[in-house]
Amino acid sequence: MNVGIIGAGTMGIGIAQVAATNGCKVWVYDANAKQVETATVGLEKTLTKLVDKQKISAEKMTEILANISIATELKDFKDCELIIEAIIENKEIKTKVFTELENYVSESCVLSSNTSSISITSLGAELKKPERFIGIHFFNPAPLMPLVEVIPSLLTEKTLAEKIYNLMKEWGKTPVIAKDIPGFIVNRIARPYYGEGLRIVEENIATPEQVDDAMKTLGNFKMGPFELMDLIGVDVNFAVTTTVYKDYFYDPKYKPSLLQQRMSEAKLHGRKTGKGFYDYSEGAEKPVAQKDNALYQQIFLRIISMLINEAVEAKRLGVANDEDIELAMQKGVNYPKGLLSWGKEIGYAKISETLQNLYEEYQEERYRQSPLLRKMN
Repeated sequence: MNVGIIGAGTMGIGIAQVAATNGCKVWVYDANAKQVETATVGLEKTLTKLVDKQKISAEKMTEILANISIATELKDFKDCELIIEAIIENKEIKTKVFTELENYVSESCVLSSNTSSISITSLGAELKKPERFIGIHFFNPAPLMPLVEVIPSLLTEKTLAEKIYNLMKEWGKTPVIAKDIPGFIVNRIARPYYGEGLRIVEENIATPEQVDDAMKTLGNFKMGPFELMDLIGVDVNFAVTTTVYKDYFYDPKYKPSLLQQRMSEAKLHGRKTGKGFYDYSEGAEKPVAQKDNALYQQIFLRIISMLINEAVEAKRLGVANDEDIELAMQKGVNYPKGLLSWGKEIGYAKISETLQNLYEEYQEERYRQSPLLRKMN
């Protein structure tokens, strides 16, 4: 298959690697020509490390690199059967690229976006053939993270989602089909992991290192919310939260954090800038969390209850089937368990009681329960 990738950032080159590894001929384009060169040099280094670790053979590395070509303009995608866009999260810029692409590609070429939060229906609506447009959302880093959310729009041709689902399986991925709602499955359900962690710190209930430690020790999460925000990029995480909040017509459940906004404004973006909630400069010591069992229980129960409530609400709204909701959170953001089964384990009555107490304490719609939660046991 001939595949076009637009955007040679971390996601774009990662997706190119996945497609090329699976025998596709790949063309990579970026408006910044230097970025493509930088990305391909970086890819060569990555593959060399994989050869050194005996994860792939030297022959496989040569084959992958031979499968990737640099496109200097969008016209170079004329023979592509599938194009995946992975550029800046800006609807206007993305739409402009897709409408131009339609002038060069064949009638049967599938156009797709790797957006993590912009409506697939709105992106495809401007096209002459919106039925060929679909969301294909990989997770970072694309070669390592197994999950891919396949998101048909209201206008996508009925059989296309299944075709892309099967293609992703051929590429060795774990695909799930999601409804075109803000945040899709993972970015919608995961919002409280960050949002509630931020709220706890904003209220001086605990420190970032205590919240992280509580979620790792009691929940067995690989990373706490603040470590994870620093890894993703505080600015990127804030942008996704803001988009989901806006697209849900300012539902208080998804209200962004003022602390996170200030961190973004100060360019304290985490690892990529050397400082975020933690200091990553050379020689900097990570603060040690002051352990407090009762506080840790409170933090864990509050955050996990919010997450389980979101998963239950996604089930109620048919965002995806139960199996895909469980799979998405485990394979997309490395959660130790599926949230629906976790709710059963803790007890849905306990989750409901926790949320009811928060609702009564704060008098905020943020803590309202899914109507389905009360019925579950």
